[in-house]
Amino acid sequence: MEPLSLHPENPHYFLFRGKPAVLISSGEHYGAVLNLDFDYVTYLDELESVGLNLTRVFMGVYHEYPGYFGIEGNSLAPDPDRFISPWVRSDVPGAADGGNRFDLDRWNDEYMRRLVDFCEAASARGIVVEICLFCPFYFHMVGNRLWEICPLHPQNNINQTPDAGREVYSLKHSVLLKYQEKMVKKIVKELNRFDNIYYEICNEPWADNISIEWQHHIADVIAATEESLPYKHLISQNISNGYEEVKDPYHQISILNFHYAPGEAVALNYRLGLAIGCNETGLCGTADFVYRSQAWEFILSGGALFNNLDYSFSPGYERGTYKYGPRQPGGGSPSLRAQLSILKDFVYSLDFIRMAPDASVVKRLHTIHGSARVLAERGRTYGIYIRGRSVAEISLDIPEGTYRAEWVDVESGRVTKTEVVNHAGGYMDLVSPSFGQDIALRVVRS
Repeated sequence: MEPLSLHPENPHYFLFRGKPAVLISSGEHYGAVLNLDFDYVTYLDELESVGLNLTRVFMGVYHEYPGYFGIEGNSLAPDPDRFISPWVRSDVPGAADGGNRFDLDRWNDEYMRRLVDFCEAASARGIVVEICLFCPFYFHMVGNRLWEICPLHPQNNINQTPDAGREVYSLKHSVLLKYQEKMVKKIVKELNRFDNIYYEICNEPWADNISIEWQHHIADVIAATEESLPYKHLISQNISNGYEEVKDPYHQISILNFHYAPGEAVALNYRLGLAIGCNETGLCGTADFVYRSQAWEFILSGGALFNNLDYSFSPGYERGTYKYGPRQPGGGSPSLRAQLSILKDFVYSLDFIRMAPDASVVKRLHTIHGSARVLAERGRTYGIYIRGRSVAEISLDIPEGTYRAEWVDVESGRVTKTEVVNHAGGYMDLVSPSFGQDIALRVVRS
Protein backbone atom coordinates (compact mmCIF):
# COMPACT_ATOMS: atom_id res chain seq x y z
CA MET A 1 0.00 0.00 0.00
CA GLU A 2 1.08 3.57 -0.64
CA PRO A 3 1.32 5.58 2.59
CA LEU A 4 -1.35 7.92 3.84
CA SER A 5 -1.54 10.87 1.44
CA LEU A 6 -3.64 13.89 0.63
CA HIS A 7 -6.59 12.89 -1.52
CA PRO A 8 -5.84 13.78 -5.17
CA GLU A 9 -9.42 14.98 -5.79
CA ASN A 10 -9.76 16.96 -2.56
CA PRO A 11 -6.50 17.53 -0.65
CA HIS A 12 -8.39 18.82 2.38
CA TYR A 13 -8.87 15.13 3.17
CA PHE A 14 -6.74 11.98 3.13
CA LEU A 15 -6.41 8.94 0.93
CA PHE A 16 -5.69 5.83 3.03
CA ARG A 17 -5.52 2.32 1.61
CA GLY A 18 -7.31 3.37 -1.53
CA LYS A 19 -10.23 5.13 0.18
CA PRO A 20 -11.05 8.70 1.25
CA ALA A 21 -10.29 9.18 4.95
CA VAL A 22 -10.95 11.49 7.86
CA LEU A 23 -8.97 10.77 11.04
CA ILE A 24 -10.89 10.94 14.34
CA SER A 25 -9.78 9.71 17.74
CA SER A 26 -9.56 10.14 21.49
CA GLY A 27 -6.12 8.84 22.36
CA GLU A 28 -3.70 8.40 25.25
CA HIS A 29 -1.15 11.00 26.30
CA TYR A 30 1.52 10.02 23.76
CA GLY A 31 3.58 7.71 25.99
CA ALA A 32 2.53 4.36 24.52
CA VAL A 33 6.04 3.53 23.27
CA LEU A 34 8.36 5.27 25.77
CA ASN A 35 6.51 3.88 28.82
CA LEU A 36 7.31 0.20 29.27
CA ASP A 37 4.36 -0.19 31.63
CA PHE A 38 1.87 0.75 28.93
CA ASP A 39 0.22 -2.19 27.12
CA TYR A 40 -0.24 -0.62 23.72
CA VAL A 41 -1.84 -3.69 22.12
CA THR A 42 -4.79 -3.51 24.52
CA TYR A 43 -4.96 0.26 23.95
CA LEU A 44 -5.06 -0.13 20.17
CA ASP A 45 -7.69 -2.86 20.54
CA GLU A 46 -9.88 -0.34 22.38
CA LEU A 47 -9.54 2.27 19.63
CA GLU A 48 -10.31 -0.33 16.97
CA SER A 49 -13.33 -1.64 18.87
CA VAL A 50 -15.10 1.71 18.54
CA GLY A 51 -13.85 2.50 15.04
CA LEU A 52 -11.40 5.30 15.89
CA ASN A 53 -8.45 5.53 13.54
CA LEU A 54 -5.69 7.81 14.88
CA THR A 55 -3.17 8.01 17.70
CA ARG A 56 -0.21 10.28 18.50
CA VAL A 57 3.07 9.03 19.97
CA PHE A 58 6.16 10.82 21.30
CA MET A 59 9.61 9.45 20.54
CA GLY A 60 11.28 9.54 23.95
CA VAL A 61 13.28 12.75 23.66
CA TYR A 62 10.68 14.39 25.90
CA HIS A 63 8.85 12.84 28.83
CA GLU A 64 7.34 14.12 32.07
CA TYR A 65 7.47 13.67 35.82
CA PRO A 66 4.48 11.98 37.50
CA GLY A 67 2.03 14.64 38.64
CA TYR A 68 3.27 17.41 36.36
CA PHE A 69 0.60 19.72 34.88
CA GLY A 70 -1.86 18.21 37.36
CA ILE A 71 -2.23 15.01 35.33
CA GLU A 72 -3.17 11.82 37.18
CA GLY A 73 -2.17 8.45 35.72
CA ASN A 74 -0.05 10.11 33.04
CA SER A 75 1.21 7.62 30.42
CA LEU A 76 3.84 10.20 29.40
CA ALA A 77 5.36 10.13 32.90
CA PRO A 78 6.83 6.64 33.42
CA ASP A 79 8.77 5.60 36.48
CA PRO A 80 12.48 6.25 35.75
CA ASP A 81 13.35 2.57 35.38
CA ARG A 82 10.41 2.09 32.96
CA PHE A 83 11.35 4.95 30.63
CA ILE A 84 12.76 3.88 27.27
CA SER A 85 14.30 6.16 24.65
CA PRO A 86 15.95 5.81 21.21
CA TRP A 87 19.37 5.74 22.90
CA VAL A 88 20.77 2.98 25.07
CA ARG A 89 22.06 3.74 28.54
CA SER A 90 25.81 3.46 29.12
CA ASP A 91 27.49 1.90 32.16
CA VAL A 92 28.22 5.40 33.54
CA PRO A 93 25.96 6.44 36.45
CA GLY A 94 24.76 9.94 37.15
CA ALA A 95 21.64 10.69 35.07
CA ALA A 96 19.13 13.01 36.71
CA ASP A 97 16.54 10.23 37.02
CA GLY A 98 18.92 8.03 39.02
CA GLY A 99 19.80 5.71 36.16
CA ASN A 100 22.92 5.47 34.02
CA ARG A 101 23.66 8.12 31.44
CA PHE A 102 22.66 7.65 27.82
CA ASP A 103 25.10 7.07 24.96
CA LEU A 104 23.78 9.13 22.07
CA ASP A 105 26.07 7.28 19.65
CA ARG A 106 24.33 3.95 20.28
CA TRP A 107 20.74 3.07 19.43
CA ASN A 108 18.51 1.24 21.84
CA ASP A 109 17.46 -1.87 19.92
CA GLU A 110 14.70 -2.63 22.42
CA TYR A 111 13.18 0.80 21.83
CA MET A 112 13.36 0.44 18.05
CA ARG A 113 11.67 -2.96 18.21
CA ARG A 114 8.95 -1.52 20.43
CA LEU A 115 8.36 1.45 18.12
CA VAL A 116 8.17 -0.76 15.04
CA ASP A 117 5.88 -3.23 16.80
CA PHE A 118 3.58 -0.40 17.89
CA CYS A 119 3.25 0.82 14.29
CA GLU A 120 2.72 -2.76 13.12
CA ALA A 121 -0.04 -3.33 15.67
CA ALA A 122 -1.70 -0.05 14.70
CA SER A 123 -1.44 -0.93 11.02
CA ALA A 124 -3.18 -4.27 11.56
CA ARG A 125 -6.08 -2.36 13.13
CA GLY A 126 -6.33 0.35 10.47
CA ILE A 127 -5.07 3.05 12.85
CA VAL A 128 -2.88 5.91 11.64
CA VAL A 129 0.03 6.90 13.89
CA GLU A 130 1.29 10.45 14.19
CA ILE A 131 5.01 10.13 14.82
CA CYS A 132 5.69 13.28 16.84
CA LEU A 133 9.46 13.68 16.81
CA PHE A 134 10.09 16.50 19.31
CA CYS A 135 8.39 18.50 22.05
CA PRO A 136 9.40 21.70 23.89
CA PHE A 137 10.30 21.61 27.56
CA TYR A 138 7.87 24.33 28.70
CA PHE A 139 10.55 26.47 30.33
CA HIS A 140 8.02 29.25 30.94
CA MET A 141 5.89 26.88 33.04
CA VAL A 142 8.30 24.54 34.84
CA GLY A 143 11.74 26.11 34.44
CA ASN A 144 14.46 23.61 33.56
CA ARG A 145 12.85 20.57 35.20
CA LEU A 146 11.72 18.74 32.04
CA TRP A 147 14.84 19.67 30.09
CA GLU A 148 16.95 18.30 32.94
CA ILE A 149 15.55 14.76 32.49
CA CYS A 150 15.97 14.75 28.70
CA PRO A 151 18.62 12.38 27.29
CA LEU A 152 20.07 15.33 25.35
CA HIS A 153 20.85 17.25 28.56
CA PRO A 154 24.60 17.07 29.36
CA GLN A 155 24.03 15.48 32.78
CA ASN A 156 22.15 12.60 31.18
CA ASN A 157 24.58 11.49 28.47
CA ILE A 158 28.27 10.74 27.99
CA ASN A 159 28.54 12.70 24.73
CA GLN A 160 29.30 16.20 26.02
CA THR A 161 26.23 17.95 24.66
CA PRO A 162 25.82 21.62 25.63
CA ASP A 163 23.28 22.83 28.16
CA ALA A 164 21.44 24.82 25.51
CA GLY A 165 18.38 25.61 27.62
CA ARG A 166 15.73 27.36 25.56
CA GLU A 167 17.87 26.91 22.45
CA VAL A 168 17.75 23.10 22.51
CA TYR A 169 15.78 23.13 19.27
CA SER A 170 17.65 25.65 17.16
CA LEU A 171 20.37 25.76 14.54
CA LYS A 172 22.82 27.33 17.01
CA HIS A 173 24.29 24.22 18.66
CA SER A 174 25.88 21.88 16.14
CA VAL A 175 26.43 18.98 18.56
CA LEU A 176 22.77 18.89 19.61
CA LEU A 177 21.60 19.36 16.03
CA LYS A 178 23.76 16.44 14.91
CA TYR A 179 22.10 14.08 17.39
CA GLN A 180 18.64 15.39 16.54
CA GLU A 181 19.27 14.81 12.84
CA LYS A 182 20.65 11.32 13.47
CA MET A 183 17.58 10.35 15.49
CA VAL A 184 15.20 11.64 12.81
CA LYS A 185 17.05 9.74 10.09
CA LYS A 186 17.10 6.54 12.13
CA ILE A 187 13.36 6.65 12.89
CA VAL A 188 12.44 7.57 9.32
CA LYS A 189 14.44 4.61 8.01
CA GLU A 190 13.02 2.20 10.59
CA LEU A 191 9.42 3.18 9.79
CA ASN A 192 9.60 3.75 6.05
CA ARG A 193 7.68 0.60 5.16
CA PHE A 194 4.56 1.61 7.07
CA ASP A 195 1.60 3.08 5.19
CA ASN A 196 -0.20 4.18 8.37
CA ILE A 197 2.10 6.92 9.66
CA TYR A 198 2.82 10.58 9.17
CA TYR A 199 5.46 12.75 10.85
CA GLU A 200 4.93 15.79 13.03
CA ILE A 201 8.02 17.92 13.46
CA CYS A 202 7.39 19.23 16.95
CA ASN A 203 4.53 19.35 19.41
CA GLU A 204 3.57 22.90 20.47
CA PRO A 205 6.73 24.67 19.24
CA TRP A 206 5.24 28.02 20.24
CA ALA A 207 5.59 27.09 23.93
CA ASP A 208 9.36 27.72 23.83
CA ASN A 209 9.43 29.97 20.74
CA ILE A 210 11.16 27.27 18.71
CA SER A 211 12.49 28.84 15.54
CA ILE A 212 10.68 28.25 12.27
CA GLU A 213 14.10 27.75 10.63
CA TRP A 214 14.79 24.74 12.85
CA GLN A 215 11.33 23.32 12.13
CA HIS A 216 11.87 23.66 8.40
CA HIS A 217 15.28 22.07 8.75
CA ILE A 218 13.82 18.99 10.44
CA ALA A 219 11.18 18.76 7.69
CA ASP A 220 14.00 18.86 5.15
CA VAL A 221 15.85 16.08 7.00
CA ILE A 222 12.74 13.87 6.86
CA ALA A 223 12.23 14.53 3.16
CA ALA A 224 15.91 14.11 2.26
CA THR A 225 16.13 10.82 4.16
CA GLU A 226 13.13 9.44 2.28
CA GLU A 227 14.50 10.44 -1.13
CA SER A 228 16.44 7.17 -1.33
CA LEU A 229 13.74 5.07 0.38
CA PRO A 230 10.71 3.39 -1.22
CA TYR A 231 7.99 5.49 0.41
CA LYS A 232 7.33 9.17 1.10
CA HIS A 233 5.22 10.22 4.10
CA LEU A 234 3.24 13.32 4.94
CA ILE A 235 4.75 15.90 7.29
CA SER A 236 2.73 17.96 9.77
CA GLN A 237 3.58 21.31 11.28
CA ASN A 238 1.98 22.17 14.62
CA ILE A 239 0.91 25.80 14.11
CA SER A 240 -0.64 27.24 17.26
CA ASN A 241 -3.18 26.99 20.03
CA GLY A 242 -6.60 28.11 18.84
CA TYR A 243 -6.23 29.40 15.32
CA GLU A 244 -4.18 31.67 13.12
CA GLU A 245 -3.82 32.25 9.41
CA VAL A 246 -0.85 30.57 7.75
CA LYS A 247 0.39 32.94 5.08
CA ASP A 248 2.97 30.86 3.25
CA PRO A 249 3.22 27.19 4.31
CA TYR A 250 6.58 25.51 3.87
CA HIS A 251 6.73 23.33 0.76
CA GLN A 252 7.44 20.12 2.74
CA ILE A 253 4.29 20.52 4.86
CA SER A 254 1.02 18.75 3.96
CA ILE A 255 -0.85 18.89 7.30
CA LEU A 256 -1.44 22.00 9.40
CA ASN A 257 -2.25 20.90 12.94
CA PHE A 258 -3.67 23.14 15.66
CA HIS A 259 -4.39 22.55 19.33
CA TYR A 260 -7.64 23.44 21.09
CA ALA A 261 -8.87 24.69 17.74
CA PRO A 262 -12.33 25.88 16.69
CA GLY A 263 -13.62 25.63 13.14
CA GLU A 264 -12.12 29.04 12.40
CA ALA A 265 -8.70 27.35 12.13
CA VAL A 266 -10.07 25.55 9.07
CA ALA A 267 -11.85 28.58 7.62
CA LEU A 268 -8.75 30.78 7.78
CA ASN A 269 -6.57 28.24 5.98
CA TYR A 270 -8.93 26.31 3.72
CA ARG A 271 -7.67 28.25 0.67
CA LEU A 272 -4.27 26.53 1.02
CA GLY A 273 -5.57 23.15 -0.16
CA LEU A 274 -3.95 21.22 2.71
CA ALA A 275 -5.32 18.92 5.41
CA ILE A 276 -6.12 20.89 8.55
CA GLY A 277 -6.27 19.12 11.91
CA CYS A 278 -6.91 19.62 15.59
CA ASN A 279 -4.57 16.97 16.97
CA GLU A 280 -4.99 17.87 20.63
CA THR A 281 -7.76 19.27 22.76
CA GLY A 282 -8.40 19.23 26.50
CA LEU A 283 -8.12 21.68 29.41
CA CYS A 284 -11.89 22.23 29.34
CA GLY A 285 -12.99 20.04 32.23
CA THR A 286 -13.99 16.39 32.25
CA ALA A 287 -17.47 16.41 30.67
CA ASP A 288 -17.98 14.65 27.34
CA PHE A 289 -20.09 17.36 25.72
CA VAL A 290 -17.35 19.96 25.37
CA TYR A 291 -15.04 17.59 23.45
CA ARG A 292 -17.85 16.00 21.45
CA SER A 293 -19.04 19.43 20.32
CA GLN A 294 -15.50 20.56 19.51
CA ALA A 295 -15.03 17.50 17.32
CA TRP A 296 -18.32 17.92 15.44
CA GLU A 297 -17.75 21.63 14.87
CA PHE A 298 -14.18 21.15 13.66
CA ILE A 299 -14.89 18.27 11.29
CA LEU A 300 -18.13 19.81 9.94
CA SER A 301 -16.09 22.97 9.28
CA GLY A 302 -13.97 21.01 6.81
CA GLY A 303 -11.29 19.66 9.15
CA ALA A 304 -9.54 16.43 8.23
CA LEU A 305 -8.30 15.30 11.62
CA PHE A 306 -9.40 15.50 15.24
CA ASN A 307 -7.80 13.95 18.33
CA ASN A 308 -8.96 14.43 21.90
CA LEU A 309 -6.38 13.99 24.67
CA ASP A 310 -8.00 11.13 26.59
CA TYR A 311 -6.99 10.84 30.24
CA SER A 312 -9.03 7.69 30.81
CA PHE A 313 -6.08 5.80 29.29
CA SER A 314 -3.36 5.11 31.85
CA PRO A 315 -0.83 2.31 32.48
CA GLY A 316 -2.90 -0.59 33.76
CA TYR A 317 -6.05 0.97 32.29
CA GLU A 318 -5.37 0.60 28.58
CA ARG A 319 -9.06 -0.04 27.88
CA GLY A 320 -9.65 3.58 28.88
CA THR A 321 -11.34 2.98 32.21
CA TYR A 322 -9.07 5.01 34.50
CA LYS A 323 -11.11 7.03 37.01
CA TYR A 324 -9.33 10.36 37.20
CA GLY A 325 -10.32 12.98 39.74
CA PRO A 326 -12.33 16.18 39.22
CA ARG A 327 -9.17 18.30 38.92
CA GLN A 328 -7.84 16.42 35.91
CA PRO A 329 -7.09 19.08 33.27
CA GLY A 330 -9.05 17.32 30.53
CA GLY A 331 -11.53 14.56 29.90
CA GLY A 332 -11.95 11.30 28.03
CA SER A 333 -14.14 8.29 28.64
CA PRO A 334 -15.63 5.19 26.98
CA SER A 335 -18.80 7.19 26.33
CA LEU A 336 -16.89 10.02 24.63
CA ARG A 337 -15.06 7.57 22.37
CA ALA A 338 -18.40 6.03 21.37
CA GLN A 339 -19.74 9.50 20.56
CA LEU A 340 -16.69 10.34 18.43
CA SER A 341 -17.25 7.08 16.59
CA ILE A 342 -20.77 8.30 15.79
CA LEU A 343 -19.24 11.46 14.30
CA LYS A 344 -16.89 9.35 12.19
CA ASP A 345 -19.77 7.17 10.97
CA PHE A 346 -21.81 10.28 10.13
CA VAL A 347 -18.99 11.78 8.04
CA TYR A 348 -18.35 8.47 6.29
CA SER A 349 -22.06 8.24 5.43
CA LEU A 350 -21.52 11.33 3.25
CA ASP A 351 -19.59 11.60 0.01
CA PHE A 352 -17.33 13.99 1.92
CA ILE A 353 -14.58 14.03 -0.67
CA ARG A 354 -16.98 16.06 -2.88
CA MET A 355 -18.06 18.38 -0.08
CA ALA A 356 -16.80 21.65 1.35
CA PRO A 357 -17.74 23.92 4.27
CA ASP A 358 -20.56 26.24 3.29
CA ALA A 359 -21.98 28.59 5.93
CA SER A 360 -24.30 30.23 3.39
CA VAL A 361 -26.62 27.20 3.36
CA VAL A 362 -28.19 28.07 6.73
CA LYS A 363 -30.38 31.15 6.31
CA ARG A 364 -32.16 30.96 9.65
CA LEU A 365 -31.63 28.98 12.83
CA HIS A 366 -33.88 29.29 15.83
CA THR A 367 -32.86 27.44 18.99
CA ILE A 368 -31.47 28.40 22.39
CA HIS A 369 -27.89 29.72 21.97
CA GLY A 370 -27.83 28.13 18.53
CA SER A 371 -25.01 27.69 16.03
CA ALA A 372 -24.55 25.52 12.95
CA ARG A 373 -21.68 24.10 10.92
CA VAL A 374 -22.28 22.80 7.39
CA LEU A 375 -20.49 20.54 4.91
CA ALA A 376 -22.20 20.63 1.54
CA GLU A 377 -22.16 19.38 -2.00
CA ARG A 378 -24.65 21.89 -3.37
CA GLY A 379 -27.87 20.32 -4.60
CA ARG A 380 -26.89 16.83 -3.49
CA THR A 381 -25.71 16.30 0.09
CA TYR A 382 -25.59 18.35 3.29
CA GLY A 383 -24.15 17.45 6.69
CA ILE A 384 -25.11 19.89 9.44
CA TYR A 385 -24.20 20.04 13.12
CA ILE A 386 -26.33 22.19 15.42
CA ARG A 387 -25.54 23.30 18.94
CA GLY A 388 -28.47 24.55 20.91
CA ARG A 389 -31.20 23.17 23.15
CA SER A 390 -34.73 21.79 23.06
CA VAL A 391 -35.84 22.15 19.41
CA ALA A 392 -34.19 23.66 16.33
CA GLU A 393 -36.06 25.36 13.52
CA ILE A 394 -33.81 25.78 10.51
CA SER A 395 -34.15 27.24 7.01
CA LEU A 396 -31.76 25.94 4.35
CA ASP A 397 -31.03 27.52 0.97
CA ILE A 398 -31.22 24.41 -1.22
CA PRO A 399 -32.00 23.95 -4.94
CA GLU A 400 -35.27 22.33 -5.94
CA GLY A 401 -35.54 18.55 -5.74
CA THR A 402 -36.68 15.70 -3.55
CA TYR A 403 -34.59 15.29 -0.41
CA ARG A 404 -34.46 12.90 2.50
CA ALA A 405 -33.79 14.70 5.81
CA GLU A 406 -32.59 12.69 8.82
CA TRP A 407 -32.03 14.02 12.33
CA VAL A 408 -29.29 12.10 14.15
CA ASP A 409 -28.85 11.86 17.93
CA VAL A 410 -25.11 12.55 18.38
CA GLU A 411 -24.93 10.59 21.65
CA SER A 412 -26.62 7.37 20.49
CA GLY A 413 -26.26 7.53 16.71
CA ARG A 414 -29.98 6.85 16.27
CA VAL A 415 -31.97 8.60 13.55
CA THR A 416 -34.70 10.25 15.61
CA LYS A 417 -36.73 11.82 12.80
CA THR A 418 -36.94 11.28 9.04
CA GLU A 419 -38.90 13.11 6.38
CA VAL A 420 -38.94 13.24 2.59
CA VAL A 421 -39.34 16.77 1.26
CA ASN A 422 -40.43 17.65 -2.28
CA HIS A 423 -38.70 21.01 -2.35
CA ALA A 424 -39.68 23.63 -4.91
CA GLY A 425 -36.52 25.68 -4.41
CA GLY A 426 -35.63 28.61 -2.20
CA TYR A 427 -35.62 27.96 1.54
CA MET A 428 -36.34 24.50 2.97
CA ASP A 429 -37.81 24.73 6.48
CA LEU A 430 -37.16 21.85 8.87
CA VAL A 431 -37.94 21.32 12.54
CA SER A 432 -35.87 18.99 14.69
CA PRO A 433 -37.10 16.57 17.33
CA SER A 434 -36.37 17.56 20.92
CA PHE A 435 -32.68 17.28 21.90
CA GLY A 436 -30.42 18.13 24.82
CA GLN A 437 -27.33 20.11 23.74
CA ASP A 438 -26.62 19.24 20.11
CA ILE A 439 -27.97 17.32 17.14
CA ALA A 440 -26.93 16.48 13.57
CA LEU A 441 -28.89 16.73 10.34
CA ARG A 442 -28.21 14.82 7.12
CA VAL A 443 -30.00 15.99 3.96
CA VAL A 444 -29.52 13.92 0.81
CA ARG A 445 -31.12 14.39 -2.61
CA SER A 446 -33.16 11.35 -3.54
